[in-house]
Amino acid sequence: MKIFIKSIPALLLGVCSMSAAAQGMPVYLDETKPIEERVEDALKRMTLDEKIAVIHAQSKFSSPGVKRLGIPEFWTDDGPHGVRPDVLWDKWEQAGQTNDSCVAFPALTCLAATWNPAISRLYGESLGEEALYRRKDMILGPGVNIYRTPLGGRNFEYMGEDPYLASRMVVPYIQGMQSKGVAACVKHFALNNDEEYRHQVNVIVDDRALHEIYLPAFKAAVTEAGVWGIMGAYNMYKNQHNCHNQWLLNDILKGQWRFDGVVVSDWGGAHDTRQAVENGLDMEFGTWTDGLAFGTSDAYDNYYLASPYRKLIQDGTYTEKELNDKVKRVLRLFFRTNMNRNRQFGSLCSEAHYDAARKIAAEGIVLLQNKGRVLPIDTLKARRVLVVGENAIKMMTVGGGSSSLKAQHEELPLDGLKACLEGMNIEVDYARGYVGDITGEYNGVTTGQQLADSRSPEELIAEAVDKARKADYVVFFGGLNKSDYQDAEGHDRKSYSLPYDQDKVVEALAKANRRLIFVNISGNAVAMPWKSSVPAIVQGWFLGSTAGHALADVLTGRTNPSGKLPFTWPASLNDVGAHKLNTYPGTWRADKKIIDEEYKEGIFVGYRWADKEKTKPLFAFGHGESYTSFRIGKAKASAASITTADSLSFTVSVTNTGKVAGSETVQLYIHDCESSLPRPYKELKGFRKVYLQPGETKEVTITIGKDALSFYDDKAASWTAEPGHFEALVGNASDNIVSKVAFTLK
Repeated sequence: MKIFIKSIPALLLGVCSMSAAAQGMPVYLDETKPIEERVEDALKRMTLDEKIAVIHAQSKFSSPGVKRLGIPEFWTDDGPHGVRPDVLWDKWEQAGQTNDSCVAFPALTCLAATWNPAISRLYGESLGEEALYRRKDMILGPGVNIYRTPLGGRNFEYMGEDPYLASRMVVPYIQGMQSKGVAACVKHFALNNDEEYRHQVNVIVDDRALHEIYLPAFKAAVTEAGVWGIMGAYNMYKNQHNCHNQWLLNDILKGQWRFDGVVVSDWGGAHDTRQAVENGLDMEFGTWTDGLAFGTSDAYDNYYLASPYRKLIQDGTYTEKELNDKVKRVLRLFFRTNMNRNRQFGSLCSEAHYDAARKIAAEGIVLLQNKGRVLPIDTLKARRVLVVGENAIKMMTVGGGSSSLKAQHEELPLDGLKACLEGMNIEVDYARGYVGDITGEYNGVTTGQQLADSRSPEELIAEAVDKARKADYVVFFGGLNKSDYQDAEGHDRKSYSLPYDQDKVVEALAKANRRLIFVNISGNAVAMPWKSSVPAIVQGWFLGSTAGHALADVLTGRTNPSGKLPFTWPASLNDVGAHKLNTYPGTWRADKKIIDEEYKEGIFVGYRWADKEKTKPLFAFGHGESYTSFRIGKAKASAASITTADSLSFTVSVTNTGKVAGSETVQLYIHDCESSLPRPYKELKGFRKVYLQPGETKEVTITIGKDALSFYDDKAASWTAEPGHFEALVGNASDNIVSKVAFTLK
């Protein structure tokens, strides 16, 4: 085993670079010079071997710098919900450190559910500070792949189904993180919507769907946020792996969008030296993820962009032209991160970070249903609250794949409710209800929990029902977990139903107590055949370190829920385009090596499909209730018509008509009344979250431009806004439009 200490020249540069510049030392050390000058100067001083070295890994998560020139090693680490614990140099085993615990922030589905870009900025800044303290130069996240099917195992790491919402939420996350001098690496570019057989899936998608649905969030990350890193995806597009894909990386990312950062391979995502050289890959990681087990003195030297590439240059197959472009990008990344002497030291597990995690979690929790106003729990009248379900006591920060964390602290839902209610002389009892996954380990990190229970399902249900009859409220914490074939990397879900026969428990509890609250812990929608029998339903996500406190805040009314769904919650899989058209999970080719998956639903994903098919989801995109009530007034436009060079503003009043302070999210959708190509009935093109005291009214203004009216014309290969009649549809959910405004594009 190698023992290593992270290279420290970057720290020394803060001391020596000013004197270096004064003494006429190399330009690359002089931070007063523009980055491009520094890049060119450093490039001229590098040997071929040094250039080759910086474009591939030297360990599981690092690449070498240039020791001769005082350029330090570059360290990546997994996100996007916290800084992953350190592993050994050449193995996935834990490094055994005691200072690599972290704050676990809520999953990105929860962040998207806040519909609050300011909260996203706070998220990025907080995670960036934790990464700085841990001496990480790049966090592998955030993820913005589109929620195409609720069976997607990695949906919890992404930002929902709508390209506009994901775009608005990813930009401030990146800006917040990179303001700390830590590179974001947006993933997985692109069309990475399956986990099962993800290395073999070849996506077949039309150009309209590609540009309108699957690329906008990545484009916003590049052209608006200026992201410094992009991670390629495992899957294929047009029969090329996406970590070296001519169309995605060269034509679109680096060509059309003029991306000046680094394309990083997903770990093991590179497959061929020539394609990697020619098709846009800049830094190769994890090709042989078992380190040095291939019998060579250093497996990293045998990566596709290592010795094989150097040999092709030496034999004249390639000049250094392509190599120099890759090295320039890597140097640019260095100067933005580990060669930036103005970077702060960061902070780890601070009170501010726990406060941020709790705020994000509480604002993202969605009140899906509240019949009879069962919620919030009446703490003045209640004397006994029963908590049921394994998810009330199971840690969720460990597991799920590469986003698994070693959290310094995780507040469980049961503990959070006890801490909140027992101080009010309210007894909190617990019944298991069901036994699911009693393990708690991922990649050497263990929860230390003992969750085994030998009782039969019938005994568990009987206990829960008996206690439920004596309780004032029953809170069932169910849903999914981060085990394989649930919300986890590497596999998709096998069923839309809840696992572990939870439906039976819910149905029995609904008969035993009329104040039943179901809290769904997941990153995905699930089937709810008992929906009409359960008065209150809450979407609780994976909330990280402060889960228990945040959930207790909402359930007891200390926080008024304001989250809105970032995806459509279908009644059944048959209400999802990918399943209705039998395109998921694709078809194996004759040689059984590649799966072709055609996205036959095209641009009609999520609520776009529901509108087209006129299906009624269980809960609509953008849906989320509150403990107060709001009235959205009649929307007014700043003009009756616009030209393609103009912008148009819509103003609407929002009044809190209830008795509790709270936040409402005004959503603006655009309907094209007469298009030459098929378009969704409506598309989200603006939103604004507003906080109101009881009785307070505020004016909300949302401004759109030509881009909000445009569609991608695949024949012309460009965005087009056709003159004609449009409608702005204003409401607080995709199925609750309360005002319409007609206007014309001249």
